[in-house]
Amino acid sequence: MNCLLELRSLTFTYPGHNQPVLKDIQFELKENERIGLIGPNGQGKTTFLHLCLGLLYPQKGQIFYKGRLVKNKKDYQILRQGISLVFQNPEDQLFCPTVLEDVAFGPLNQGFSREKARQLAEWSLNLVGLKGFEDRITHKLSGGEKRILSLATILSMQPEAMLMDEPISGLDPQTREHIISTINKLDQNLIIVSHDWDFLAQTTSILYTLDKGQLIKTDTGALHQHVHFHPSGHIPHEHKNGLKE
Repeated sequence: MNCLLELRSLTFTYPGHNQPVLKDIQFELKENERIGLIGPNGQGKTTFLHLCLGLLYPQKGQIFYKGRLVKNKKDYQILRQGISLVFQNPEDQLFCPTVLEDVAFGPLNQGFSREKARQLAEWSLNLVGLKGFEDRITHKLSGGEKRILSLATILSMQPEAMLMDEPISGLDPQTREHIISTINKLDQNLIIVSHDWDFLAQTTSILYTLDKGQLIKTDTGALHQHVHFHPSGHIPHEHKNGLKE
């Protein structure tokens, strides 16, 4: 199995801090992998995603993209053409007046013609369930719609892998299920940061935790040993394994 992204002995410390947020991180994202990352607040999960894309730079260690050492600005530009990030806050991702302009911006920036960019944008909006939203004003969308739109802005660029930072945080149950359904349609390799065990169990197959600066691969069985999210509250129900709660 080919390795798309590899981090070797990565260490990162924020300026003015004595202790590293991440220490000696070893990590691989291979083709056809969907990885979940969970851990307490303040342990460096968002920092980890930003290091993967060069939004932050490590003090020590190396990053490899498709087996090639990433060592300068041009290398990071190549990496970002293949791997994209869905930010935790949609306001950090959306800046154009209309929905179509927001989703077409990425393909246009990649050098596609206006017609091709529009086609990719429309395809992406249809994929995430926002067909018909093309002329809507972005800042007037609901919080859930903005999160879904953020996903569309990345999909229109057709990356090989997507990094998602808390993509269902604060969403109502219906929008949450819509995001899960959309993610499970995707062909991309994924790294998803979330506090929600149920969500990761439904969308990923490999689990890592971050604790005290260390990235730890966890038994995938742990994905099913958790407190479940249930929109209907504490009504008794059955799971696929036949157990009742």
